[in-house]
Amino acid sequence: MCLGVLQVLHEEWANYGVMLKYQPVDLIRKYFGEQIGLYFAWLGVYTQLLIPPSVLGIIVFLYGIFTVDANVPSQETCDDNLNITMCPLCDAVCDYWRLSSVCSLTRASYLFDNGATVLFAIFMSLWAGWFLEHWKRRQMYLKHTWDLTSLEDEEEEVRPEYEEVLQEKKAKMKAQSQRKSVHLTVNTVRVLCVQIFVTFSAVFGVVVYRICMLSVWSMNPDPEAKASVRMTVTTTGIILNMLVVLVLEEVYGAIAVWLTELELPKTKKEFEEKLIFKSFFLKSMNAFAPIFYVAFFKGRFAGRPGDYVYVFEDYRMEECAPPGCLIELCIQLSMIMLGKQLIQNNVFEILIPKLKKMYRTMQEQKGIKSSAVNEESKAEEKRPKQQFHKDFALEPFEGVSPEYMEMVIQYGFVSLFVASFPLAPAFALLNNVIEIRLDAAKFVTEIRRPDAVRSKDIGIWYNILCGISKFSVITNAFVISFTSEFVPRMVYQYIYSVNSTMNGYTEHSLSYFNVSNFPPGTAPSTTLIPGVSMCRYKDYRDPPWAPDAYTFSKQYWSVLAAKLAFVIFFQV
Repeated sequence: MCLGVLQVLHEEWANYGVMLKYQPVDLIRKYFGEQIGLYFAWLGVYTQLLIPPSVLGIIVFLYGIFTVDANVPSQETCDDNLNITMCPLCDAVCDYWRLSSVCSLTRASYLFDNGATVLFAIFMSLWAGWFLEHWKRRQMYLKHTWDLTSLEDEEEEVRPEYEEVLQEKKAKMKAQSQRKSVHLTVNTVRVLCVQIFVTFSAVFGVVVYRICMLSVWSMNPDPEAKASVRMTVTTTGIILNMLVVLVLEEVYGAIAVWLTELELPKTKKEFEEKLIFKSFFLKSMNAFAPIFYVAFFKGRFAGRPGDYVYVFEDYRMEECAPPGCLIELCIQLSMIMLGKQLIQNNVFEILIPKLKKMYRTMQEQKGIKSSAVNEESKAEEKRPKQQFHKDFALEPFEGVSPEYMEMVIQYGFVSLFVASFPLAPAFALLNNVIEIRLDAAKFVTEIRRPDAVRSKDIGIWYNILCGISKFSVITNAFVISFTSEFVPRMVYQYIYSVNSTMNGYTEHSLSYFNVSNFPPGTAPSTTLIPGVSMCRYKDYRDPPWAPDAYTFSKQYWSVLAAKLAFVIFFQV
């Protein structure tokens, strides 16, 4: 009977030829149990509901492609006749540069930073709530269909590890036990704080790398190399960030298990919930910290020409490009999201299990050959293996938490920063269509059949999804307000523009700096643009001829008020 069900699952589920068909959820539950059945049911609902935002995200992207030629700020940036000279990107070794040199970057930024992006972000905020409500209905249907409603009254089994330690502690005083419990909690908090510090240190290390490389590569005398130095530094920094995220994720997973075992939870459910919470806290912080830095901190504390903020007293804090940090946020999000999924799927879920299986088979063959000393052993070796022998050679089952973790982190990428990368749902949909069949093949052919576990819902994962959905409304509001150029453009068009158009926006968004005000040793030592008396930089500050030179202008406070008002409006 089981072999027949397994064969059907192999043909109708763990098969890339049926990739576009619905999953046989009832059959999955029948063979693997309710816990695994609920996971694949949830993954199917999530993947199915990614279709509407994927289509809409592609439409938003195509809208940017079709309207980029009519975008006035992009036209002004690319216009060489405006002859806008920008201030150097670093001290001494960096030269002045023309704004038109970032024409391609400005046009690429508009593909993701246009009016349709705001509507898409509002839609995604509503979509997150729709997804959770749809899953609640689906889960309730499965609970009644699979007869899981009576599980609420069943008592949780005590973990054997807890009983063993409990027997050893019976002779100890209650006060000592309480002191040790408090001591364990304090140690857990300390370790978590250390991991937070490690994550922030990794992000800061990549920032220092970008700052140093920008100064070093700017010394290259080749003009073409100098023109692409910003993009080169950004790309290599993002790749380095992605590698750090992948390495720290494995480390944090092991630390979360160690901390949870120290706490010694009483039941298996309590153990899993504490482990899931710690793992998600550490891994999500690790995955999202570089993106949060680019979205909300990069360029905010860099200072201005003549009064920059320095790292280690020699290197200036990095700034955003004139089109803003949104395009870099988009690149960072896409590379970390895609790279993380591709490497995890191809290396951690396919290659490593196959290598482990190959190594285990080689060890078994070596053991059989060493023990085959008589005719009976040789005959036993030649005898065909039974199915349970073949199953024992497979990889042991490690639970569904790693599968949930991968998808929930992806859900965070899709929902938290979708305003900066409208194509995120489409990439997630493509990944999940493959992921379902990949996981199916893994459960059917690569791992041992797990013990069936009855479960009435997806547990703490639903609470985590609710938290991400609520937090995504806040993050998208701040991304649109403070990272994109949407609000400054609207303020200019409806308040400062003479004819209520975007003509003159580029000139309006750049401030003046008198090059004679550079501190000694910071002005360009050599320049290919002679006769520069004024350079421009991205900010809203009074010009050098004003009474309060280089202080924030009235436009700055108007834009800031509009940004805060938009955040409040977006929450409503």
